[in-house]
Amino acid sequence: MLKEGTRRHTSAEIAEFFDFYGASIGMPYNLDNSSFTLYSLSKHLEILLPMVAEILTNAAFPAHELTSLIERYKQRLQVDLNRADVVAYRQLTEFIYGATHPYGYNSSKAGFEGLTRADLQQHFKQHFHAGNCMIVISGKLASNTANLLERYLGKIPKQATSISNDFPAIIDSPQHVYIPHNEKSQSAIRIGRRLFNRKHPDFLGMYVLSTLFGGYFGSRLMMNIREQNGYTYGVYSSLDTMRHSGFLYIATEVGNEFIELTLKEIYKEMKVLRETEASAEELQMLRNYLMGTLLNGLDGAFNASELVRALVLDGLPLSYFQDLVNTILHITPKQLQQLAQQYLQEEDFWQVVVGNQPIAT
Repeated sequence: MLKEGTRRHTSAEIAEFFDFYGASIGMPYNLDNSSFTLYSLSKHLEILLPMVAEILTNAAFPAHELTSLIERYKQRLQVDLNRADVVAYRQLTEFIYGATHPYGYNSSKAGFEGLTRADLQQHFKQHFHAGNCMIVISGKLASNTANLLERYLGKIPKQATSISNDFPAIIDSPQHVYIPHNEKSQSAIRIGRRLFNRKHPDFLGMYVLSTLFGGYFGSRLMMNIREQNGYTYGVYSSLDTMRHSGFLYIATEVGNEFIELTLKEIYKEMKVLRETEASAEELQMLRNYLMGTLLNGLDGAFNASELVRALVLDGLPLSYFQDLVNTILHITPKQLQQLAQQYLQEEDFWQVVVGNQPIAT
């Protein structure tokens, strides 16, 4: 709600102001941090920064805007819960971390309805201050850019930050769960296990292994389940990483008649990775794909700044990117097999199937 109004300007006035100068603002967020982004021409920066400072220090959280926002989120949640894939992902994360853990918590209608303006004001006061942020700027910088940032954003109040990382204990007892849903023709499959954050010594290797397993079109899962068997249009594996943890999960939607067959093939591919080394040809194709993805992700000043921002927020050195490159280029088939033997054991994975076709669990 930062752009929904300040003590001096309404949401409409804020929107019109940035539109007039061809600028845009955004408030991306994730489970660990929030951001305020501004895209503008360099020549307009001095005009725009005072409004940015006003938003970051005097957000008003108007009651009527909050009421409207809560209604929109409740409607969106209702729509999402009618999708089997959304339900499956929500349940998987809740099972892996627990319903009271920040990484396992799921939004609810009651949660939205219980949110008050005072809650937002308290959160804003506690977390949105100069002692709890950094500024990343990229593009064609003028000689006075740093001075402008100091003049307008240097006055943002600074205070001590106390953020608790005392998370609830996680009980590791993976199970296979079926959840009934009104989806008619397809069921959603989500299989996952808890891993670690980017600082773990095995993370970079697991990034490569996950891509080999199901992270691109030429992956093992795609070649088997889509190309050879035609059970689904798409299947993939992914590493979701947060500041304090992370998890690996496999996702697909299949026709009800293919649920058991698809599950069998997923676990079969895990077993193959544990028992057999990848060929030199397959690994070279994977290296080429990953290096191309990295190059594309660094294209332009804005993408480069996003990389820097992500590394700094996770407490990682800038040399981490080079470590990733080195891992992609030099990891061996044997090392990938060893990672699979350690982290791709079937008994370590939660299995969630959401649909209207009950299966044995």
